[in-house]
Amino acid sequence: MTWLKPVEIGQDAQATYNEFLRDLDARLSDPGTDRFELAAGVLSEIMYGRSVAQLRADAPLAALNVDARNVTFEAEYYMATDTEAFTRVKPLLWLWKNADLTPVGQNPVLGIPLRRVLAGHVFRRVGRDFKCWQNVEFSVGYNMEVGDDVVVHRHVLLDDIGGIELHDNASISDYVNVYSHTHSVLDGPDVTLRRTVIGRGARVTYHSTVLAGSVISDDAMLATHALLRGDIPPHGIAMGVPARTTRFKVREPQEVHVDSRSFVRAADRKANPEFPDPTPNQTRLPEEQEQPRPLVTGQG
Repeated sequence: MTWLKPVEIGQDAQATYNEFLRDLDARLSDPGTDRFELAAGVLSEIMYGRSVAQLRADAPLAALNVDARNVTFEAEYYMATDTEAFTRVKPLLWLWKNADLTPVGQNPVLGIPLRRVLAGHVFRRVGRDFKCWQNVEFSVGYNMEVGDDVVVHRHVLLDDIGGIELHDNASISDYVNVYSHTHSVLDGPDVTLRRTVIGRGARVTYHSTVLAGSVISDDAMLATHALLRGDIPPHGIAMGVPARTTRFKVREPQEVHVDSRSFVRAADRKANPEFPDPTPNQTRLPEEQEQPRPLVTGQG
């Protein structure tokens, strides 16, 4: 059941969109396709209304920047990034990011199915009817595992360098940040990768943040502006900074697939070979701070 209603556009426009999407998917499925050239060609068409060859003649600087071979991503500077895997998805992520800034990306009837096609060739796994709105960022893309009927809304950051799972019917609201890596508080280059899991039917609501390694169980909810640095049990509602489970949904008994209390977690991985060992506890509570010793002065 949904609260949304169907919206239709003209048949001629829809037929043109469908043909474009079928052609793009077929070309991406062809192992002989040069993904960099393909992405550059699509961007040149939708951003500048001309072929790459024309753009190179008329506006060489613009032509250089539709070609992902001439740009860098933040992830390319990470030791943890798999160079081969990222090279495969890089032109598609560049197409995804820049298409979102055009009328094509802002038009839901074309932008959403375009992202669905790209996700099928970027993510590790994506289920049916994935719905992603505009201006969603990924760190590497290839570590995303997405189930059926998942919705990701506008301006979301999915830091999947350590792996993110979005299970069936999960919903990620606008301006949410989901992380899968963490830094040592004493040594910033000491980075630990932790898989983050969001269960079936779970909702992560507006402007909230999920830190690395958290498990949000099936049918759970993270409240607006909350900061989660742990887990939420099935049907739980967590709120606050840091988030704590303070309510439970009233539900009939149902099968649970992702339960944070029993979920088998992937092992943490270290991202920097200079820091191969597990990061020890590096903080203490304010009351544990050593008291200053009294100053002793001489007399006379």
